[in-house]
Amino acid sequence: MRVAHVELSLSGAFVPQARTPIESEFVSNIDRWASTVWQAVEPCLVIDVGATIVAVSPSGSELLGLGKGAEVVGKPLLGGEGALQLIDFTAGGGDLSDQEREKIPPLLALSSERLARGLMRIQPLGDERHVTVDAIATPLLENGRVIATLTFFSAIRY
Repeated sequence: MRVAHVELSLSGAFVPQARTPIESEFVSNIDRWASTVWQAVEPCLVIDVGATIVAVSPSGSELLGLGKGAEVVGKPLLGGEGALQLIDFTAGGGDLSDQEREKIPPLLALSSERLARGLMRIQPLGDERHVTVDAIATPLLENGRVIATLTFFSAIRY
């Protein structure tokens, strides 16, 4: 006849050791994304809740006609020197109304706190040509609230 055999062993309780916070725990979410964007190959941009440019990738700066990326940091995305020049989709390419400007993906993602996608027509500074881009923007959160948006751009070639 077989009898079940049980062994019991007592040991001290597991107590997690306190650890020293790593450096990344002190870096804000917006700063992490900004450092990623600066190194990105894809055309992309980060703006804060005030629609101020925080970071732009080199290819993003070139595509959007913003000049050198480091020179536009801290400047408004729209309505200032070196800012993004948006035009409408009419043959004449007139300026967008304020109401239409609020609907561009980087700004819409801020106000709606959701993913936003749409086409934008841009007039690079000092250039006669225009560029149409597909823009996808996502809000960036910190402590449950939107602090910025990250937008990726793709040129539409026709």
